[in-house]
Amino acid sequence: MIGTLVLAGTPIGDIADAPPRLAEELAGADVIAAEDTRRLRRLTQALGVTPKGRVVSYFEGNESARTPELVEELVGGARVLLVTDAGMPSVSDPGYRLVAAAVERDVRVTAVPGPSAVLTALALSGLPVDRFCFEGFLPRKAGERLGRLREVAGERRTLVYFEAPHRLDDTLSAMAEVFGAERRGAVCRELTKTYEEVRRGGLGELAAWAAEGVRGEITVVVEGAPEKGPEDVGPEELVRRVRVREEAGERRKEAIAAVAVEAGVPKRVVFDAVVAAKRSG
Repeated sequence: MIGTLVLAGTPIGDIADAPPRLAEELAGADVIAAEDTRRLRRLTQALGVTPKGRVVSYFEGNESARTPELVEELVGGARVLLVTDAGMPSVSDPGYRLVAAAVERDVRVTAVPGPSAVLTALALSGLPVDRFCFEGFLPRKAGERLGRLREVAGERRTLVYFEAPHRLDDTLSAMAEVFGAERRGAVCRELTKTYEEVRRGGLGELAAWAAEGVRGEITVVVEGAPEKGPEDVGPEELVRRVRVREEAGERRKEAIAAVAVEAGVPKRVVFDAVVAAKRSG
């Protein structure tokens, strides 16, 4: 009989947030794949659990090599529990490769729902939550970071990002440059921990605050772009948006179509703007 892969959410701060089923799965799994085995040991001790199964490391550095081993364990009938340092596996953490490989072999995949920094920050931000998208970590290099932000400059859904504390001021400054200093945002720091803090304000204001130095685990929530009518987007802006998408690797035809939808104008309007810009040099 084929085994089961269990993705288990772990506390993002307060250990009391651990779901009751987490302790059961930790105690009964045949194999526990942990992002950091030392943190796993602290977690099991805090929950008063003694794992009966084998514990192996499963992190970014060995994810590709260890995935086939774990899949064979699953095909052989093992119950494999995957845990990361905090939150749900696969969400900016190891897990996607293993899930994809398990699904390909018809292995049952289930989850122990648990804490999520993405949803917690979104709920606390005070920004619209009916539609949102998670963008993970931005690139470390300034140019690549600006390019990624420009790709979503017109995104109307609320945006959620993870960021390292030592890069927060640069990231917020880049967001203020691309999205506008007045665009609303929220910096959620040390969620569910003793020094939890949610700082809300315009991106320019938040960037100035972060320049003084910020510590802890950071999640940034940014308001989506305001809706614009066709008359709000001129030819130069349409051409700029097409160029940004082309630089990101899109073909011109697809870029023009996407910008037309984004700006709420016919594709012919965008096409004519691009042709006119090309003729003018």
